[in-house]
Amino acid sequence: MSQSFENFDAESTEKQAVARKTTFVSIVLNLALTTLQIIVGVFAHSQALIADGVHSLADLVSDFIVLIANKASGAKPDADHNYGHSRYETVASLFLGGLLIAVGVGMLWGAGKRLANLGEIPAVHAGALVVAVLVLVSKEALFRYMLREAQRVRSALLIANAWHARSDAASSLVVAIGIVGSLLGVRLLDPIAAAIVGFMVARMGWTFGWDALQDLSDRALDETAAADVRTLLMATPGVRDVHELRTRKMGDFALVDAHILVDPLISVSEGHYIAESARSRVLTDKRVLDALIHVDPENDALRHPAANLPPRDAVVAALGAELAKRGLSAVSLNLHYLSTGLDIEVTLAADAAATPAQDMQLASRVDLEELAARLGARKVTLMRSLDAKPLAADKTATRVL
Repeated sequence: MSQSFENFDAESTEKQAVARKTTFVSIVLNLALTTLQIIVGVFAHSQALIADGVHSLADLVSDFIVLIANKASGAKPDADHNYGHSRYETVASLFLGGLLIAVGVGMLWGAGKRLANLGEIPAVHAGALVVAVLVLVSKEALFRYMLREAQRVRSALLIANAWHARSDAASSLVVAIGIVGSLLGVRLLDPIAAAIVGFMVARMGWTFGWDALQDLSDRALDETAAADVRTLLMATPGVRDVHELRTRKMGDFALVDAHILVDPLISVSEGHYIAESARSRVLTDKRVLDALIHVDPENDALRHPAANLPPRDAVVAALGAELAKRGLSAVSLNLHYLSTGLDIEVTLAADAAATPAQDMQLASRVDLEELAARLGARKVTLMRSLDAKPLAADKTATRVL
């Protein structure tokens, strides 16, 4: 398993534990408050308190959604979900948003009907105010507890659920104000308070749903987070520049794609080493689930590749024929396809009897410009292997002719 998913597993386990703990606390509290609000609201003739009770009932449903989604999102990557199941939390947030919108619209509808029949509204009992204040204090305490835990494990779904609790506290404040007004003789304030609560619930649902929809549509990290990723890439030794940096949200994490610019004349293995080093640096950012790093010898956006450059097999065949005419053979061949053209580096077979002077004579007999023209290259560089076993890369030395 890769380093990124090992980190993900550790964070996912802690997140699930926190989700279970905070959500069970919320379930117990909401169950008690819902029962109290609806019963007292009915007997105290307070539509606002009943509406707030329905809101608490919606909280119970959302708590169960959080539990189910959190468990599903913690599943490891499989054949159907190669990047894991983190987006299950985002889907749950979208569903939660839709639920809150439906509840809020229902509250608005009920408040509107009661306002239309204002003369039939009975007086509100003082017991409704006591319950409203109790709910207000309880929901604010629940919000502070849930937000602290959610921020500690960096869970967007748990943070959303915590702010949902804060919206409950705010709605309870509105309900308390409406009940006070009703007790003072302004009966209109109780249904108005119910309508305000309905609007607040619907608005919160729209916010959650819209954010979830954006994440499901591959929304990128914000500019600050993306800049942090770029900084990590640029800090990697061997990276000259970064371009085509793209990110997309995956639940509470993000996937990163980036092109890094390296020296065009280094080996493939060194380029791969630089790319892996850059990836390891990016994965130190806990917001990143995984990263795909592409190595470029030149900037794709600025590069204008030379047309009609020959492929390697054509170069090998033509070069072999040219060297054979001179009694030479190559043991290695490096091709550099650049925007300026094709550069060829040839390492000739080792010749223990050849002296530097003889190599110079050989170089003078080979017209490199003419050879480059024949091979369709910008230039050709010849080197002589100084080792009897040139294929042992860790022992081979060369000298340029």
